[in-house]
Amino acid sequence: MTQTKHLAELNVGRLVAPTDDLRVADFMNNLDRINGLGKRMPGFVWMMEGSGEPGTGNTDVKLDGDPLFVANLTVWEDYDSLKTFVYQTLHKKFMDRKAEWFEALADKHFVMWWVPAGHTPTIDEALARLDHLKQHGDSDHAFGWSHMTKQDDTL
Repeated sequence: MTQTKHLAELNVGRLVAPTDDLRVADFMNNLDRINGLGKRMPGFVWMMEGSGEPGTGNTDVKLDGDPLFVANLTVWEDYDSLKTFVYQTLHKKFMDRKAEWFEALADKHFVMWWVPAGHTPTIDEALARLDHLKQHGDSDHAFGWSHMTKQDDTL
């Protein structure tokens, strides 16, 4: 059976310091390692790439012209594949340290949505989904982890 849709996700954050600052060095020094792990995970489909320079990840994709805002945009075959990568791999150890490297954002900074299989979302599309989530809350158009958890509970 051919899969007709995939799960896209956008996660944005604002670094506490420029990418070459020692305060974010451990984060920057492990970007390639964690991104590489994600790309090797079952269910991984696509990742927005940055400059291609080692150790830069997607940090050259600036939001609103702010060099401290960084974004991660990926596509996965399904929810379980993304959830496994985020919470059951080395990624979790780094995610647990996010307060060391990222400012606490008052606004939502993570969104997921379904895309047709084979579709490569743009950063503008992803930001529009994030804005929709901020304005309207969880819906089938744009949602967070809690929306998917509620669906898990009904299965």
